[in-house]
Amino acid sequence: MDMEFLVDTFFVALSGVPVALLVTVVSLLIALPIGFLFALTRINKIPVLNQLAKIYVSFVRGTPVIIQIFVLYSFIPIVLNMTFEKYDINYEVYKIHPIWYAFVIFAFNKSAVLIEVFRSALSTVEKGQLEAAYSVGLTTAQAYRRIIIPQALVSALPNLATTTVNLIKATSLGYAISLQEITLKAKVAANFGYNYLEAYIDIFMVYLILCIAVEQLFKYLEKRLSRYKMASV
Repeated sequence: MDMEFLVDTFFVALSGVPVALLVTVVSLLIALPIGFLFALTRINKIPVLNQLAKIYVSFVRGTPVIIQIFVLYSFIPIVLNMTFEKYDINYEVYKIHPIWYAFVIFAFNKSAVLIEVFRSALSTVEKGQLEAAYSVGLTTAQAYRRIIIPQALVSALPNLATTTVNLIKATSLGYAISLQEITLKAKVAANFGYNYLEAYIDIFMVYLILCIAVEQLFKYLEKRLSRYKMASV
């Protein structure tokens, strides 16, 4: 084992962390409202939308992430190309940076996961609390913002932590669309001397450190929010 390469490539892999975190944060920011809104359609059993949400969740759960990446990475440019041609927009679709595709692809995947996370969390809040909110003159939006969502968030936090960590790990598949994240940077460095074992160890270590740090952050948030949970009980 080439220890010098191992150390040097660790920092090369580390340079891909900002991209992995950017994809994680932006994808979650897109997925969170989508997941929450579809969770509401499932809880309230809204016709058509409830069925669409079920199909969506089943599709994402039943297919590997890497296949979703390949399908969407091939499908999105075709749709964009057709749209640009229809509206006479002069833009080269295939020059779009891979990170934009990563945002869409991972948001698509995690939205389905968050539907079930929020559905489960919202189900833990007693329905009587919503009725009580109506009785004191609150609107539905105010009741959810002030009463329902804060309590549901406490219940959802462990699953949100798991979803975030899984998303960070899933960004390692970004190499499939030439995204300059942790895995691709380390593998490119390994290509010159075929030091793939050292590169994979570096990738392993960087993701391990990153995921542990995120888990600790969520544990801190859960500890802070647990005060609200105890107060509500």
